[in-house]
Amino acid sequence: MKQGRKTGDIIAVGDWVLISRLDDGSGMIEEIEERRSMFSRMAPTPRGEYQQILIANPDQAVFVFACTDPDPHLRMLDRFLIVAEQAEIPSLIVFNKVDLIGLMYARKWYGHYKKIGYQMLFTSATTGRGVKALRKRLEGKVSVLAGPSGAGKSSLLNAVQPELGLVVRDVSKATRKGRHTTVVREMFPLDKGGYVADTPGLKAMALWDIEPEEVDGYFPELRDLVADCKFSNCMHLHEPGCAVKAAVEEGSVHDERYESYIRLRYGEDDE
Repeated sequence: MKQGRKTGDIIAVGDWVLISRLDDGSGMIEEIEERRSMFSRMAPTPRGEYQQILIANPDQAVFVFACTDPDPHLRMLDRFLIVAEQAEIPSLIVFNKVDLIGLMYARKWYGHYKKIGYQMLFTSATTGRGVKALRKRLEGKVSVLAGPSGAGKSSLLNAVQPELGLVVRDVSKATRKGRHTTVVREMFPLDKGGYVADTPGLKAMALWDIEPEEVDGYFPELRDLVADCKFSNCMHLHEPGCAVKAAVEEGSVHDERYESYIRLRYGEDDE
């Protein structure tokens, strides 16, 4: 399996494998089962582009961002959602620290993701709001958790299952050293069944194997509009008869999502 040039991870957390037992009691991986899905990103290396598989075979992706402190980087969230869309992994968006701004404002500022069709939870590790609902969503599934540092993920995991977040944080602190391509992922069992696969402190999410002209297909609110544009080669910028721009102007497509799309489509995104 290790022969030849490597363009991606050979094996990843979440893979199912066949092993052979050795006389000393250890094992050797003989074969990796075909993956049904994977959550991955492009990790540039000195020898070229490389596909880093963060988690293989997840049942769902849970993206945790703070409502404030720090303010959420919504373009990063949009990148996460695109990766999940491409891999056909169901997404759950969790906006934590809702107690700092109140539910009314949280829904006003971030509720457009629910209108698009994404599952959402507003949580607070401090007050316990939404913790029970999150615990229920995690039960019996392999869930990959992703989000920036400071979103309160460890505290939220502690609320879901006592000391779980502490274990995740300790592993993260001990292993998150060196190049970003060596960020450690690990699966943690849940008392009620299932696993949480942590991806500590992602600062960037470069898209893998997605061409610019394919980006609109991974925005649920845009993919059906493209066919209604006047011109088949519409760039959705200033062309007359553009259904996408019309939807933005009338408010059915959120302007921040449109801005994310344009930056991703034309290579101007700031990660």
